[in-house]
Amino acid sequence: MARMTLSGIKKSFKSVDVLHGIDLQISDREFVVFVGPSGCGKSTLLRLIAGLDTISSGEFHLDDRRMNDVAPSRRGIAMVFQSYALYPHMDVYENMAFGARLMGLEKDEVEKRIDEASKMLRLDPLLKRKPRELSGGQRQRVAIGRALVRKPKVLLLDEPLSNLDAALRSDVRLEIARLHREIGGTTIYVTHDQVEAMTLADRIVVMNNGKVEQFGSPRELYERPANTFVATFIGSPRMSLLNVERDSNNLGLAGSGSVSVSRLPQSDERDLVIGVRPDAMTVSTDESTEGFKGSVVYTEYLGENTYVYVRLGDGTLVGIRSSASVDLPPDTPVVITVASEEIHYFSRATRERLAA
Repeated sequence: MARMTLSGIKKSFKSVDVLHGIDLQISDREFVVFVGPSGCGKSTLLRLIAGLDTISSGEFHLDDRRMNDVAPSRRGIAMVFQSYALYPHMDVYENMAFGARLMGLEKDEVEKRIDEASKMLRLDPLLKRKPRELSGGQRQRVAIGRALVRKPKVLLLDEPLSNLDAALRSDVRLEIARLHREIGGTTIYVTHDQVEAMTLADRIVVMNNGKVEQFGSPRELYERPANTFVATFIGSPRMSLLNVERDSNNLGLAGSGSVSVSRLPQSDERDLVIGVRPDAMTVSTDESTEGFKGSVVYTEYLGENTYVYVRLGDGTLVGIRSSASVDLPPDTPVVITVASEEIHYFSRATRERLAA
């Protein structure tokens, strides 16, 4: 079992408050991803779980055992760092064996565990190589293997793909997903890349400024973001946010006209923020079409699709996913139509989601 509970976790470095009361419950065998912009506190939270930094206040329990004062080596947790942290003078075998030997394991047990991990990670042909003789992806697999040899209850990964190129990131991401299924432990993965979060996680913790904005499945976060921060952070390209004024069933945008909608929020607020995904908008050159008026800034042809970026009358830039055949030069006047049922509503004052 590896069930975790974090209650009111705070962390301060001298006078600087980094985490402001984190409450999370993580289930056994769950793959949880901490995601957020740089400096939001996700790596700090990971280090508190590992025991590398002390918790300023709050409680961390692992399988109902309080872990605040338990030494890192006795927590049953292994961590894979962003920088790999391999010993350059040791070959792959010795790098993987080092931590296991510190645990006091017998030689036969160490060899058995290295054999299992190396086969799982396809490292057998590399065991006698030094880190300088390995590619970035191979070094990352060695770092993961060194953690797996310890057979931890919980595996922590701190931005393990950030030093890899795009193609290698995709390959190693698949390896990590496969490993989680095979070893069956609890995994916590830190990244600033929401694509990694969406493809790997059972549940995602979205963090911002030392707080949890939302904790849920990728589908929940994408389809029902709790606020405008989550709405624009999850999804690529990002959701467009528009400041509109509600008048009966019409939503007006300054300098761009208005659209009529069939679904409105239950709130009586007049000043709203609406969020619209690129798939929920269409672009037309027919100026008689009902919608928000603007002009094309640029287009991105991506083979299967074209993304058209339009500047609306109030200065907002929106991105629309269109067919590959669309080719609109800059400054072309266009009208943006919005699928009414796909609109997300938020309060202009609180930026929180409004029920519709």
